[in-house]
Amino acid sequence: MQQPPLSQRIKAIEAELDVQLFRRKARGVELTEAGQVFLDRARATLAQYDGAFEATRSAARGEQGRLCVGIVPTTPFHPFVPSIIRAFRTAYPLVSLTLDECLGQEALQRLSDGQMDVAFLRAPVESQKLVVNPLLVEPMVVALPSDHALARGDRGRGALALKDLADQTFIIYARQLGPAFYEATMTACMKAGFTPRLGQEAPRIISALSLVAVGLGISLVPACMQRMTMDGVAYRPIKGGGQPKAVLNLASRRGEPSPVVRNFVGLVRRAARNFPSGS
Repeated sequence: MQQPPLSQRIKAIEAELDVQLFRRKARGVELTEAGQVFLDRARATLAQYDGAFEATRSAARGEQGRLCVGIVPTTPFHPFVPSIIRAFRTAYPLVSLTLDECLGQEALQRLSDGQMDVAFLRAPVESQKLVVNPLLVEPMVVALPSDHALARGDRGRGALALKDLADQTFIIYARQLGPAFYEATMTACMKAGFTPRLGQEAPRIISALSLVAVGLGISLVPACMQRMTMDGVAYRPIKGGGQPKAVLNLASRRGEPSPVVRNFVGLVRRAARNFPSGS
């Protein structure tokens, strides 16, 4: 802006505010106290204006916002899940992330209702509303009372065949709200030639391990649960054909519009491809 229009604009602002912004001097001008306040506030307003633009662009890139991640009780013990949560928080520090623990069927309902954005699940899912990404597969192991005959001596140091468990009482867990492991147990035992004798049912896997610890039975659990050290519980791998497996999935809504959710799903899928299979 050239000098005459600039001077006219300053005079118009002074008239509108009914204050003097500049003090005229022999050589140039200087700001009055009112002019200095006006300048500071104007700069702050422009900075907020620029910040609003950048925040809007950042939100559109999924760098800001909220994310609610559902986790079923066994998934925090798998090293992949805490590692990917840490990686996402590092990559997107401005996203407010919350974890919501619940069983499989409850997680599916919350996903469908929009109460959570993504969920790490164990069970296979058939839903037109959801997209399920299989991530990793791990073996299941036997959780035994530590004083059990199969957990002692030479047999206690090696893998067990499923047929060795035919006369044992099986503790099952989350049969109604998270039936993946119940179904895996039943299928594996039947392939091994026997129908398992079912004992007490536990609401969650930690409760099942507590029942194992006091000698009420054995249980098949994902291998990652060996990280859960509990007095009175020993873990043994399973050998032979028909070894039961535990799958880790990530579910999200189909056609998800949130860039935050899309960023999370993309990060998880890439990390799963590179995750060491033996971890």
